[in-house]
Amino acid sequence: MGEGAWLIAFVAAQRLIELSFARWNTLRLRAAGGVEFGATHYPLMVALHAFWLLGLWMLGHGRAVDPVWLAVFVVLQAGRLWVIMSLGRRWTTRVIVLPGIQAVARGPYRWLSHPNYLIVALEIAVVPLALGLPAFALAFTLANAALLSLRICVENRALAWAVQAAPAQALSAATLANGYPKR
Repeated sequence: MGEGAWLIAFVAAQRLIELSFARWNTLRLRAAGGVEFGATHYPLMVALHAFWLLGLWMLGHGRAVDPVWLAVFVVLQAGRLWVIMSLGRRWTTRVIVLPGIQAVARGPYRWLSHPNYLIVALEIAVVPLALGLPAFALAFTLANAALLSLRICVENRALAWAVQAAPAQALSAATLANGYPKR
């Protein structure tokens, strides 16, 4: 296996582990009365990341890895870990909030509203750049930016709702897609 294949395999394995952790947190949050916002765009997020990984494998598995971009990627992994540790049991790949609970304000969230999205956006560019795929990096960075513009609006709305909602207003296992409750 070439250098590119190892990097892509690492990223894919990391994402699978994260999805498992996110699934566990999602179930726990829903059991605690968590409400999901923006479920309608979630399949688009999954598709974007799946096609990103597939494209990386198809175009980059046999390529060498640029050590400078690899170093940037390693730094981003420290940021990723910091974000996940800061959110703890509230970290998930979905937008789920607990009614009456404030947003996390520790770790990188002291300075940035959405540090996870910043790290993911940078990773979407950095990994293909590490494999010498600048056009691929640009295409997926633009697609991700378009999706994140929607996602950040949804998350901001969810966080504002959570602060104003009393725990008794929780919709058991509910989903708020585009602001409307769905069961």
